[in-house]
Amino acid sequence: MPSSPIPRDTVVDALVDRLRDDVLSGRYPPGSYLPPERDLAAGYEVTRTSLKHAIVRLAQAGLLETRHGVGTRVRDYERLGGPELLPMLVSTVGAAWMAEIFEVRREVGAQVAAKAAVHATGEQRERLRELAARVRDAAGGEEAQLAECEVHRVVAAATGNRVYGFMVNALLNAYLAVREGFTHAFADPPAAADRLAPLIDALCEGDAARARAAAGAYFAETESIMRGER
Repeated sequence: MPSSPIPRDTVVDALVDRLRDDVLSGRYPPGSYLPPERDLAAGYEVTRTSLKHAIVRLAQAGLLETRHGVGTRVRDYERLGGPELLPMLVSTVGAAWMAEIFEVRREVGAQVAAKAAVHATGEQRERLRELAARVRDAAGGEEAQLAECEVHRVVAAATGNRVYGFMVNALLNAYLAVREGFTHAFADPPAAADRLAPLIDALCEGDAARARAAAGAYFAETESIMRGER
């Protein structure tokens, strides 16, 4: 059982984080039941009420499931979980999940860009140009990074397929959970805008093949920078 007490000022938030980490690290593996609430609360040095709140939140996130009279079990989250778990997994487990997210980012991103080039409205194309200018004119890396994230949301919406939008949102939510570690890729906003420009141009000109190729090149280049390979 855990030995260090939870700070009292943010007890439920801290407990959610601690319990989540214990689940994802394998202390409580998929399919296993958590200890009885009384024992678990005592181990974390919190009240059972705080524990119940934390369990509810982790159940809503898809990590746990509670059955009245039976107990709380860890779900087989790799088999049954959805994209809402990605931010938790990236924050806790780290590099291995981030590598897989980058892979999906490249593959899905290219498909999304190609479809967006065909279906984007005039308003969406103008919005992309505005966001590209925001990246270029950003006061610093964080501002440029957030503007670039919004580019991807607009591109996903431009496909006309809401499922692509949800997929891109899931990837961005996971990325944003650890974005501080990647801000260096946007430290030079004009250079970041130059990398993005071929993709924006292809999207705004409605060239699906060029948009697909530009997206693949952009995601590969930015991944290399984010991972410190360049």
